[in-house]
Amino acid sequence: MTVELIPATADHKPDHDEIDISSKAFWALTSEERDKNFALLREIRPVSWQRPVEDAVTPDPDDPGYWALVKHSDIVRVSKDNDTFISGQGVLFDLLPDIFLQMSQSFLAMDAPQHDNLRKLVSSAFTPKQIKRIDDKIKAAAKEIVDDIAGKGSVEFVAECAERLPVRMFGDIFGIPEALRSTVAKAAADVVAWADPEILAGRPADEVQVEACVTLHDVAEELIADRRKNPGEDLMSSLVEAEIDGQKLEDFEIGAFFVLMAVAGTDTTKHTASHTMMAFTEFPAQKDWLREDFDGRINGAIDEFIRYASPVMTFRRTAVRETELGGRRIIPGDKVVMFYPSGNRDSEVFTEPEKFDLSRSPNPHVGFGGGGLHFCLGNQLAKSMLRALFGELLTRIPDFRASDPEYLGSNFMRGVKRMNLQFTPER
Repeated sequence: MTVELIPATADHKPDHDEIDISSKAFWALTSEERDKNFALLREIRPVSWQRPVEDAVTPDPDDPGYWALVKHSDIVRVSKDNDTFISGQGVLFDLLPDIFLQMSQSFLAMDAPQHDNLRKLVSSAFTPKQIKRIDDKIKAAAKEIVDDIAGKGSVEFVAECAERLPVRMFGDIFGIPEALRSTVAKAAADVVAWADPEILAGRPADEVQVEACVTLHDVAEELIADRRKNPGEDLMSSLVEAEIDGQKLEDFEIGAFFVLMAVAGTDTTKHTASHTMMAFTEFPAQKDWLREDFDGRINGAIDEFIRYASPVMTFRRTAVRETELGGRRIIPGDKVVMFYPSGNRDSEVFTEPEKFDLSRSPNPHVGFGGGGLHFCLGNQLAKSMLRALFGELLTRIPDFRASDPEYLGSNFMRGVKRMNLQFTPER
């Protein structure tokens, strides 16, 4: 179905909100400072009209702005109402180059039925049954990674620990040769770093993004060509052989999905692990509580890891029919942006949301999205990796202390670039 979008007009909009969450200055604040602004908006204007993102990568002079959703209930409603709020007009908060979006979004920016068809093809690799099948591999990999750091007493946690497990498991699932895995990991990190001055290193953001996407597509092309000659049991082989309505996926479609999963399958788990280590340092009683009965408590605790970290900060949708949100009239063509860290700090849903509370139950966080078509496909894999990694860390180097985190400059990913970790070496 083709939907004709009506451009947003000024006649149904207030002025852009005085609490500006589109500015570079806002995204340069700490998470705690941003949370104060979100809390104020939740209280007085849970649906606010905001100006376009400042210094967008590819600014649109005709962009009127967007509605900001900061309450848990609104985020869940929009996530589940895929008939009113669609993804096919774009899902990212920032305005990014069309070529980058084509190369990287895959079914993330699709609507039914295309979304459903492609998701069905790949979802079999991420079911609880399939994740259980590779659980032993995940545990073995986590053990090897902690083996490498346990005797040191001091490490840079992100590079030496947090990023290694998701990169390794993503590589195993897609059948990526060992020699290409570091290339894939760096390119995946560059894809989401379009606002970080250190990573841009003076280059235009769109140049860095597109270059990273090209690198990942090149790796995908290499894997596709190999699997056509030598099919295996990995996900890339399944994608090469798969058919939708009698037609095979084009190489570019497979490449776009590969880019999407390279980011979703590596960065989010890496950053959740890093934020959790900082949280254990700030809330040491929670570490003791979990260690008392790790096996019995870890599954519920992981939901709190994800709520507290909220690694993915923003996604947007576009309205295709008139509706109401928070007392505001939303018309077709209006963009709405969901702010997940705010939803995960909503005091109407979470008691003392600023606290890291591993016994929190229920814990209906929106760290994997708010439900609906686009609920995180890899949520079971992420949970399995976090369970395995923290099982090793809390058992073998339990007196760790994280410090000096350096955060990624971004309005999309709440990322940690580097972080020190000190602990008593394992004997």
